[in-house]
Amino acid sequence: MQEFSKVIIGRVEEQALLADMLQSNRSDMLAVTGRRRVGKTYLIRNFFAANMAFEMSGMLNATNTQQLQNFQIAFEKWFPAKGKKKAPPNNWLSAFEQLSIQLSKAKTKAKPVLFFDELPWLDTRRSGFLAAFDWFWNSWAVKKNILVVICGSASSWMTSKIINSRGGLHNRVTKRIHLKPFTLTETEAFLQYNSIKLSRYQIIQLYMALGGIPHYLKEIKKGQSAAQNIHRICFDKNGLLVNEFDNLYKALFINAKQHIQIIQVLAAKQIGLTRAQILSATKFNDGGTFTQLLNDLEQSDFISSQLPFGKLKKDTIYRLTDEYSLFYLKFIKGKKNINWQQWAATSTYKSWSGYAFENICMKHADKIKQGLGIGSVHTEIAAFMLKAKNGASGMQIDMLINRQDNVINICEAKFYDKPFVITKAYANQLRNTMEMFVQATGTRKTLFLTFFTVFGLQQNEHSIGFVQQELTADNLF
Repeated sequence: MQEFSKVIIGRVEEQALLADMLQSNRSDMLAVTGRRRVGKTYLIRNFFAANMAFEMSGMLNATNTQQLQNFQIAFEKWFPAKGKKKAPPNNWLSAFEQLSIQLSKAKTKAKPVLFFDELPWLDTRRSGFLAAFDWFWNSWAVKKNILVVICGSASSWMTSKIINSRGGLHNRVTKRIHLKPFTLTETEAFLQYNSIKLSRYQIIQLYMALGGIPHYLKEIKKGQSAAQNIHRICFDKNGLLVNEFDNLYKALFINAKQHIQIIQVLAAKQIGLTRAQILSATKFNDGGTFTQLLNDLEQSDFISSQLPFGKLKKDTIYRLTDEYSLFYLKFIKGKKNINWQQWAATSTYKSWSGYAFENICMKHADKIKQGLGIGSVHTEIAAFMLKAKNGASGMQIDMLINRQDNVINICEAKFYDKPFVITKAYANQLRNTMEMFVQATGTRKTLFLTFFTVFGLQQNEHSIGFVQQELTADNLF
């Protein structure tokens, strides 16, 4: 197997898949999707550096004529010609014919890789791009031992137009990678590779604001604390993320204004909202268009959906889980002359940090299962909400782990800079919550009260014998 690149941090499963595709004796079409700035282009360019035979990237908001000029520039870069330069092709069919003829002349034993980055941007209105790409693959590329990599940040477009295509590209994608943001483990490795030494508490602070987005993380400077880095990147006049929000969504979605409205509504309700509640808050019409908006955001890893314990699909809860989007709407948008370090003592910070840490725990469910010793047990992560009615109080459990081994972990995530203390009042509140859960659901499973904290619990009379399991930040790495 090909040795993994030393400059690619993490992405172990993805690199293994790429290596297998290089070694196969067949033509493959690989679709790579994932949130913008997540490192898709970096992964493909660096892993296939020795095999790259052609590469081009679509241009945002360009005309078809400009995209064809873009193709010709890329073509001449990869296949320099002597004498007078050729005019750009008049259409995409001619462009792909030109490419196939040139590739057929190549004499190499290495499996060639063709990389079409930001493919959705190439498919301008009435351009005929997809029909031409269909022809290129089915009439030429599929007969060769070649790897065609198509990449796009607009994951919903890639899914509907390519992966789930009902036309000539139906079932032509042989492999798929949906590149997720770095995990905490990968984030730590990325920082260490760049000689940045920070405690795991500080890394989590960075992650809560920036997420595991390599393009954002590369802005972190050594010798600065998490708070200093966040302030410089997010609040300084020339900080990378001061104006990233609008650019991020507009680059992904044609009707970005509608997507942003949903994001703003979810940012205001950390407990999450049902489809009906989002419709009510946004005043959008119910139907297929609204469903597509939710799919766009979820497939691009901005929001996540979760079915509450014991509920039906219509009760699905949607949550904003993109760290940067939440951070921007809470602290950056409309704010001036912010000193980030002063926010730490505010109730807004405490509310945000608790929610952000909870999201991190959910995203690292595999690590949590390992820490709890249930890695091989089938589980479902859910939430539970009981509305107040008839004078009775309601309650909510943000995260529970429903296990096949007849146990339910009732989870509490607490982000503190020291061991967390369970008080008598809080212990009574938790007991009441668990009793209400049993009464409301009728479950006969054993309940394990489980805590996720940064530095653990301070053992006292209210934790000993009451908390069944606890994990710390180290378990998330």
